[in-house]
Amino acid sequence: MKKREKNENSIASKAVRYLGNDRKKIERIALFVLADIISVFFATVGALWVRYEFSFFAIDRTFLANALKMLPFNIVTVIVLYAVFKLYISVWSYASASEFLKIILAILSNTALQLAAIIVLNLNVKDSESYFLPKSYPVFYAVLLGIAAIITRFFYRFLRVLRNRQIALRNGEKTSNVMIVGAGAACNSIMKELESTAMISKKVRCLIDDNPGCKGKILRGVKIIGGREEIPEAVQKYQIDEIIIAMPSANRTTVKKIVEICKETGCKLEIVPGIYQLINGDVSVSQLREVDIEDLLGRESVKINVDEVADYVRGKVVMVTGGGGSIGSELCRQIAKHDPKQLIIVDIYENNAYEIQQELKVKYPGLDLVVLIASVRNTARIEQIFDEYRPNIVYHAAAHKHVPLMEDSPGEAIKNNVFGTYKTACAADKYGVDRFVLVSTDKAVNPTNIMGASKRICEMIIQMMNEESKTEFVAVRFGNVLGSNGSVIPLFKKQIELGGPVTVTDPNIIRYFMTIPEAVSLILQAGAYAKGGEIFVLDMGEPVKILELAENLIKLSGYRVGEDIEIVFTGLRPGEKMYEEMLMDEEGLKGTENELIHIGKPLEFDKAELKRELEELDKISRETPEKVKEYVSRIVPQYRPEGIKDKKN
Repeated sequence: MKKREKNENSIASKAVRYLGNDRKKIERIALFVLADIISVFFATVGALWVRYEFSFFAIDRTFLANALKMLPFNIVTVIVLYAVFKLYISVWSYASASEFLKIILAILSNTALQLAAIIVLNLNVKDSESYFLPKSYPVFYAVLLGIAAIITRFFYRFLRVLRNRQIALRNGEKTSNVMIVGAGAACNSIMKELESTAMISKKVRCLIDDNPGCKGKILRGVKIIGGREEIPEAVQKYQIDEIIIAMPSANRTTVKKIVEICKETGCKLEIVPGIYQLINGDVSVSQLREVDIEDLLGRESVKINVDEVADYVRGKVVMVTGGGGSIGSELCRQIAKHDPKQLIIVDIYENNAYEIQQELKVKYPGLDLVVLIASVRNTARIEQIFDEYRPNIVYHAAAHKHVPLMEDSPGEAIKNNVFGTYKTACAADKYGVDRFVLVSTDKAVNPTNIMGASKRICEMIIQMMNEESKTEFVAVRFGNVLGSNGSVIPLFKKQIELGGPVTVTDPNIIRYFMTIPEAVSLILQAGAYAKGGEIFVLDMGEPVKILELAENLIKLSGYRVGEDIEIVFTGLRPGEKMYEEMLMDEEGLKGTENELIHIGKPLEFDKAELKRELEELDKISRETPEKVKEYVSRIVPQYRPEGIKDKKN
């Protein structure tokens, strides 16, 4: 008796836990049960009605009586089976194919039980005139019951869509006509969500797909009108306000060509992230992002051997100087993925360091993370850090990088870039670091500004240290990084937000570009490839005109160049090049296992002479910074600042 009471209490407690005090939930389930009872009655009588050619009066009264005898059995089994298949607790406002399948399985199960009952009770006999029910009865019953179940369940979706439309109209929301490019699985997911969510103000008017076999077909009630060549005309015909590019598996070149066409339409552009960014392969409207300038680069992302990087970093103590900056923070993010023994972030700017610290704490709670505020110019502090933590790998990203600012403060460029690197490299040698990776720049090639010249000296220091130390010293050289702090893209975006004008130094100025993740991937891969003394260079494809970047960004923002937003040419800034080079003419080029990563053979120079010159440069940078540029031109012959003779004295 006690056991029975205990079981009853357990069942009751489960019911209470599920239903709680939610009156709406109880009412909703009761409403569904009532609807199902009515549906069973409808299917029971309706099956005979269909069998007798839709004439109620033609139904055999014996069959009708027998069918009604089965009614209680069918009601009980339907309610039990619907409960088993969770048809009373599903969220029908967002019902999908999964819920539809559950209904079908529940109906088939009920039909099977009904047939079993007929057989067991011997309700069917051989004499066809004495059948308990017509042979076709179970089939018609199952179809009608299924129709009733689907109508009662999916009616919730219809009500939700209707309610969202009313809310949108009440709020005065303007309906946005949408075109989706790419009529695949991603397109289907987006359309389904647009149908069932509060984003009912977006109406998909047409679909674009380059597959000729898709033209003229219908997806979720919307026609595929043709390939990309139809986009401009379709925008006018269907009065499109917004274009969604739903091609997550397409390569960068294809996406670039599509974006090139779409940006000329003046429509708002959004894009589904690349397939590598989609965690579960499921696409959601919330994952859509605005089309960015990166989508117009047209170069495939750098692919690295993740296993090589992981094997190299795993279980090591890794230090990143300048770890709060654009490159440094991304380095920290990617290193944290590969299970280092300890990650040490060193940065002079506490706000940047704090931000990356908090981010990594949330994403990698098990990571042994140390964040230190320090300047690479402080010898004692740097050596104290190396002595205490004994890093195995050092990624040196700490540097001053803004060309115009460094032109006005050349002494600071030398103190931070050259001697910050030298002091950190010496500490790495002294405390037995396995590998030291310098983050360099294409501006170090034939430098025309003090920032580039300072980074060239840093590369020379790396070469020198590699020959004298057991530590493997290497440098990684890459171009401009899209979206990094102080880069041209954030500047253009800010200028566009303010209504213009957008400032470009010269209509013919060109630059190589890469994304922050690409730059960091290169640095990590170089760390794995390094044997010591190399300068790794990325094949960055074709250079990009800054003017074209500005024009494209204006168009992607929904404005017209010259009408809505003006472009103003301001002239080259002090020390600025018309174009950047990745390799000096004298340097050779050697391939690696990664076809996009190359090794440049640096120029020869007198190592002993460099040490003497560094001592003198240190003194000049502190005492007479106005003479820094002249002396740097002696160390780096390719650097010719204005007013300096071509001969090395």
